[in-house]
Amino acid sequence: MLEELSIFAAVVEQSSMNKASAVLNLSQPALSRKIARLEQELGVELFNRVGKRLELTRIGQLTYDYAVETRQQHLRYLKLVSEYKAVGRTTLTIGASLTTLQTTLPDLIQALTDRSPELDIKAITGKTHEIVTLVREKKADLGIVASRIDDPAIRCVPLFDDHLELVLPRGLFVADKGGPEISYLNGLPMILFSKGTWYRILTDELFEKYRLLPDVRMEIDSFEAILRLLHTCRAATLLPKSYLRAQLLEDNELMTLSIPELAETKRTTALIHAETETPSLAVRLWIDEISVMYKKKPPAADISKK
Repeated sequence: MLEELSIFAAVVEQSSMNKASAVLNLSQPALSRKIARLEQELGVELFNRVGKRLELTRIGQLTYDYAVETRQQHLRYLKLVSEYKAVGRTTLTIGASLTTLQTTLPDLIQALTDRSPELDIKAITGKTHEIVTLVREKKADLGIVASRIDDPAIRCVPLFDDHLELVLPRGLFVADKGGPEISYLNGLPMILFSKGTWYRILTDELFEKYRLLPDVRMEIDSFEAILRLLHTCRAATLLPKSYLRAQLLEDNELMTLSIPELAETKRTTALIHAETETPSLAVRLWIDEISVMYKKKPPAADISKK
């Protein structure tokens, strides 16, 4: 019946059997037979034949509306099938905020390429608001940001919660018997991440709330560089827990100290994609895949190894 519905829609749109016959490359007798077959299958008359003129009956109008909807749905289905075949060769453009670029994106890219070696991943980096704009304008298929995004044009999928931890060289700091307190950061030599990211904003808010004045020796936009400089500068830092792998700390002879107030710096790392338009099948599959990855694994685990 799908073929007959399509032919029927063409007759209605051309307003003439002769014109529809030419468009469909069918003889007029063959076209008439197909319309008659459709009417027979449905058990209704689709046209009132007034001389040489055809007028849609009420059920004919309803059938035409259905035929148009069916045609559009069929075209969408064929597009989805085509996209599904190409999933393995998809180009996925990911926007990453400066923080997630260093904490989350490397493991994520490794995990995705392990699952689909033919996947071509392109990464665009910037501040959180820049990544949101890229996703909204569909210049990135999805974004990974260290914040929940409240934007009607953006769909936000939380992946995991993160917070800051105090990191310092072994032996630099010895806590009293009661354990470390937030006040210990006052006057402490520190190397901080450069201004402009969510985690630096959290850091500054923390200092302001507790009236802390650490001795800020450097501000650097690389977590790796900060870790390497801590021993040299005999300084501490505040970094996202998701970045602090045990082996990374061991290799740099560093340790972390648990300070209860640092739990207040909790920030949700989220996946974002445009809400105003349904993403392609390939992108939807990767969005689902990434969501499942983080449901199964804790944020500080190496998801690429599993």
